[in-house]
Amino acid sequence: MTETSIPRAEQSLDEEETATLAVNGDDTEDDETEDDETEDDETEADDDTDTAATGGRTKKAVGEGDLFRQSEIAADYVEGLLDILDYDGDIDELVAAGRPMVEVVGERLQNLVGQRGATLEALQELTRLAVFRQTGTPSRLLLDVGGYRANRRKELAAVAKNAVEKVKEHGEPVRLDAMSAFERKCVHDVVNAMSGVASESEGVEPNRRIVVRPAD
Repeated sequence: MTETSIPRAEQSLDEEETATLAVNGDDTEDDETEDDETEDDETEADDDTDTAATGGRTKKAVGEGDLFRQSEIAADYVEGLLDILDYDGDIDELVAAGRPMVEVVGERLQNLVGQRGATLEALQELTRLAVFRQTGTPSRLLLDVGGYRANRRKELAAVAKNAVEKVKEHGEPVRLDAMSAFERKCVHDVVNAMSGVASESEGVEPNRRIVVRPAD
């Protein structure tokens, strides 16, 4: 693997914040749209992220070779983090569904996931930033640890189906708990595959939630 790119401890907060904004856009604005949530693979903000990072220019199509290169850079970065944190895990880099992915498999990795995946989401953003710094290209990299995302998808599928049943039974909208962008996308996918119901997001982060309602 290539040399890891760990953020330096002496790097100023202003530099780190500026670099993060270059990848993620301005967090003070609501960067998701309902169309993004129902069409993007994981997060609603990916298309807006790419636009912000490229100064409003139309993003170029990225070839599979470039995507795999992103996954390799990300895997090196994650490996460096694991070494610093003294965690053991097998790291796989791959390209799936048109996006780079890194999966970390091992035991005692729960601390890298955090409550409801909060730590995992933060690590994913850091890893995307590492890729951006080396390639100059915004990345839609997906990071998973200990199979958390696959398990969470199953849980959210059950939540979505339960909400749909309530909507069909009572004919009234059902508001779900606040969720991350990844979680909302999982719910939207399930609801949109079912007839007679529709889903939409309301509120702002970190309290943005999904409303399941009867279809118009």
